[in-house]
Amino acid sequence: MFERFTDRARRVIVLAQEEARTLQHNYIGTEHLLLGLIREGEGVAAKALASKGVELDATRKQVEEMIGKGNAAPNGHIPFTPHAKQVLEFSLREALQLGHSYIGTEHILLGLIREGEGVGTQVLIKMDVDLGELRSATIDMIRGNS
Repeated sequence: MFERFTDRARRVIVLAQEEARTLQHNYIGTEHLLLGLIREGEGVAAKALASKGVELDATRKQVEEMIGKGNAAPNGHIPFTPHAKQVLEFSLREALQLGHSYIGTEHILLGLIREGEGVGTQVLIKMDVDLGELRSATIDMIRGNS
């Protein structure tokens, strides 16, 4: 599934897993993908999120307020939620629509926005991030307009 992912995009997945463990969740949800995108720090997605004032600590706090912490850190494999799987599928579609043969952090972010129903987008909305503006900012950065 991850063969088309860039190194940064793969790092986002690893960071999402770490965020799930930190929050003691036994799943990787869209909220963990969002935290991974922010934490990666250098890709187009991190820059687009930063341009809209999205910061790691505030986002993590918002996630905790919305869904809380789990009871114990999970061991071994942590599965993706259906919403997170949908985000990853949409990230491939976003990449292909843009004519890209790879999936970068920007495509994961676009997939997250497109999915629109997971905790990740709910967190962004709660933080007063306009998803349409975030999408436009991301596409502008991909096209080198910012």
